[in-house]
Amino acid sequence: MTPTSSTALPGSSLHAERRRRELEQLADGGTVVDVLVVGLGVTGAGAALDAATRGLTVAAIDAHDLAFGTSRWSSKLIHGGLRYLASGQLDVAHESAVERGILMERTAPHLVRAQPFVLPLTPLVGRGQAALARAGFLAGDLLRVGARTSRRTLPQPRTLSAVETRHLAPALRRVGLRGGLLSWDGRLTDDARLVTAIARTAAAHGARILTRTRALQLHGDGALVRDETTGQELRVRARTVVNAAGVWAGGLVDDVRLRPSRGTHLVLRSETLGPLSAGLHIPIPGETNRFVLVLPQGDGRVYVGLTDEPVDGDVPDVPEVPETDIGFLLDVLGSALDVTVHRSDVVGAFAGLRPLLDTRDASGRTADISRKHAVLTSPDGIVTVVGGKLTTYRRMAQDAVDAAVAARGLDAGPCRTTSLPLVGAARPQTLAGLDVPARLVQRYGSEAPAVRALGLADPALAEPVVPGHTVTGAELVWAVRHEGALDVADLLDRRTRVGLVPEDRARAEEAARDALARTAPVG
Repeated sequence: MTPTSSTALPGSSLHAERRRRELEQLADGGTVVDVLVVGLGVTGAGAALDAATRGLTVAAIDAHDLAFGTSRWSSKLIHGGLRYLASGQLDVAHESAVERGILMERTAPHLVRAQPFVLPLTPLVGRGQAALARAGFLAGDLLRVGARTSRRTLPQPRTLSAVETRHLAPALRRVGLRGGLLSWDGRLTDDARLVTAIARTAAAHGARILTRTRALQLHGDGALVRDETTGQELRVRARTVVNAAGVWAGGLVDDVRLRPSRGTHLVLRSETLGPLSAGLHIPIPGETNRFVLVLPQGDGRVYVGLTDEPVDGDVPDVPEVPETDIGFLLDVLGSALDVTVHRSDVVGAFAGLRPLLDTRDASGRTADISRKHAVLTSPDGIVTVVGGKLTTYRRMAQDAVDAAVAARGLDAGPCRTTSLPLVGAARPQTLAGLDVPARLVQRYGSEAPAVRALGLADPALAEPVVPGHTVTGAELVWAVRHEGALDVADLLDRRTRVGLVPEDRARAEEAARDALARTAPVG
């Protein structure tokens, strides 16, 4: 049944006291869980939810926070698989389209909605390339049909005149513009919020969600972990272990070889590009199937991405953005826009590392490595899930739990996550009827009235934490009480995205500290 309550789903509230209590229960093998999940990015949170809803007991740990790694550095898109169709990966394309439909129509309609994109037909886009792109968009619509996603959810692609194209994106260069191609895909309000919703839904089904808990050693029957808030080491006993640590997975299990790829995005103020009624696909010169994306966020910011560059050496906790990536993205913008975007217009940037399987491709291009995921079971029964992408997290989690159940012969029910609504999900007509700002509905769904109520009870919490930004103090308090935020970084860098712009982050730190100081755990 789709939840419609305006309060937190019973059992879904994550906070410091619950974390302390549940970690204490696991200390030194006091409780043996069926499944220990390592990593609380989107795939690990998904595995925790999948296992818990099959009737298994679950603990899920992360050395840092929910969505600390790659899962917060995506393009915030739920792709239908068009790129993979063009490269002949039909299975990956179909899987992506199916999973997109599940998110948009069943499990997270409050967090994922249709996003229009315009591919401008500039002089750099030859007529042959334009015809190929047009055929690709039509094939993408066939993927939608095959996935049984409604036309109401994702409208049909079509060709635009030059006037229509400029109307949707006035920043485009007028000279030589022949028109454009309009297409639609799924867009997340926020990738880190999706992870938070998945983890909280898992908690509502009994999973122990334990951030700041680092896996030091993995074994077939559990792990040695360290509570990063106290430094205490303890053993967690489990009947099976799922390694969903993303780009760090290879450091926990032998013989898992990854080839990380860096995807960089720039953050611009909206006024830099002017009004945008649609996102943009700007073709990369010399490439037939790669684009730079321009993604208006509706919060006064625009993201521009992304790159696909191989990364060698040790994997950092937070990847740095090299100036070469920034220059590349600005150059591609300059190929299609009338406005000149200077380096000084870049108010923030972020990079994520894709955990791609090392296929030892001779070309050296990570852009050519398949995004198909893999589930590997080690001789001692540890299940590792790698590869894949944000859109297909649910299927990755299902396959990983299937493998874990098989490896240990666990008594588990069937997968339920294809139709299980996440925290905050409700029917579109229910969400549309909520008497709260649309922005809150898009971030909190059916819980939006409860978030707004915090501001009504205390007007100080109704104020934006940064002048000109949309996030309020009430959202920070909600994050501490219900979403497991433990410190300023959790609040500004993951529960909200204020921290993507360093200047805004510095100005919001006082509000974040105030939320942590004034909030007593509830639930």
